[in-house]
Amino acid sequence: MEDLYIGLMSGTSLDGADGVLAAFPRDAGPGGALPGGLRILAHAWLGFEPAFRAELLALNQPGSDELHRAALAANTLARLYADVVGQLLVQAGVTPAQVRAVGAHGQTVRHRPGEFDGVGYTLQLNAPALLAERCGIAVAADFRSRDVAAGGQGAPLVPAFHQAVFSRPDAPVAVLNIGGISNVTILPPLTQGASAAWGFDCGPGNVLMDLWCQQHRGQPYDAGGAWADQGRVIPALLQACLDEPFLRQPPPRSTGRDLFHAEWLQARLDGLPPMAPQDVQATLCEFTAQVNAQALQAHAPATRELLVCGGGAHNPSLMRRLAAALPGVGVKPSSDRGLAPNQVEAAAFAWLARALVRGEPGNLPSATGARGPRVLGCFYPA
Repeated sequence: MEDLYIGLMSGTSLDGADGVLAAFPRDAGPGGALPGGLRILAHAWLGFEPAFRAELLALNQPGSDELHRAALAANTLARLYADVVGQLLVQAGVTPAQVRAVGAHGQTVRHRPGEFDGVGYTLQLNAPALLAERCGIAVAADFRSRDVAAGGQGAPLVPAFHQAVFSRPDAPVAVLNIGGISNVTILPPLTQGASAAWGFDCGPGNVLMDLWCQQHRGQPYDAGGAWADQGRVIPALLQACLDEPFLRQPPPRSTGRDLFHAEWLQARLDGLPPMAPQDVQATLCEFTAQVNAQALQAHAPATRELLVCGGGAHNPSLMRRLAAALPGVGVKPSSDRGLAPNQVEAAAFAWLARALVRGEPGNLPSATGARGPRVLGCFYPA
C-alpha cells in the first residue's frame, strides 16, 4: 500500500513553481527512500508572469503598503499552486480524495532568523487556506517557523529528505541544491548513524547570475551558461565577491536575497575598471562554483560523490566549473541516483507534509541549529 502526497516548491530563483505527486510506502519509516520507496508519479511546472515576479522581487525589500500587496501576492501564488496541483492530478489520473496532503512551501520574501530580538523570523508568502479550498486537498504549510522558534535557522530543511533518499551504506555523499541560493547536505555513511548527517546554506546559487542576465539581456536566466562561456573571469571582481564575510561564517548558517541582491553586486563593481557584461557573467558563474566547492572542501573534504539538484544542475558552464574546482570528486546530477534535479525540492516538501501528518520531525538540528528535532508545519484540512 502507498500514500500519495503532493509537494510544491517556488524558490529564490523566482522563475515559477514545481510540483510533484509522490507515492510513499505506507509501512515505511521516516525515509520511504529510493530505490524501491518513494516514487514520483507526476511532475508539473508553471512559470511566474513577469509582473508577478517583479512584485515578489519588490516584496523582498521595504516598500509602501507591504501588508496589502503581500496578501494579494500570496493569493496569486496559491491560485498558481492550485493550477500545478490540477495538472499533477490529471497527469496521474488521480482524484483529490486519493491524496493525503499537499506540502506547500510558499515564497520566501524575508529571512532573518536569530536577528533583532534573539528569535528573528522567516517569512514565506502563502495562502494555504485558499489552496486547500481550491484543491479540495489538505495542505501542510509554514514549515520553517517552528525550527526558528526552537533556535534554528529554519533552513535548510531539505537535508532530512536528502538523508532519507540519497544516503549510501558505505560511502559519504554530498547533495548540493543550486537554486537561487545554494545549500549542501553532508551525508556520512549510514554505518555512522542517521544523526551524523548535516548541512547548511553555502551562498549564492543562481541569484546573482540571473540578476545580471535580466539587467543586461532582458532574459530571466543565462540558458545553459552560454553567455557566461563567452566571457572571461575577472580576478579582481572574483576576489571581491569571495571576500563576503558570510562565506566564512561557520555552520549552521542560512542566507537569501536579504544579503545577495543588486546592491551587493554593485558594491563589488564600484571602484573596479569598467568590464564587459559577459565578463561579469563569467565571473559570477565562477564565483558560484567556487563558493560551493570551497564549502565542500572546508566542511566535508572526504566527499567523493556530489549530487547536484536544482536549476544549477541544468547549467553546463556552472557544472564544468564546479567539477574543475573539485578534482577527485564525482560531480553528477541527482538524476544519476533516480530523482531529477528539478523534482528534488518539491519532493522534499511532499516528504515534509508526510512527516507532519505522521507526527514525525522534519528538521535536522545538525543542519539548522535548532535545539532538537521538531514536527514542522501547520495543517489546513480539505
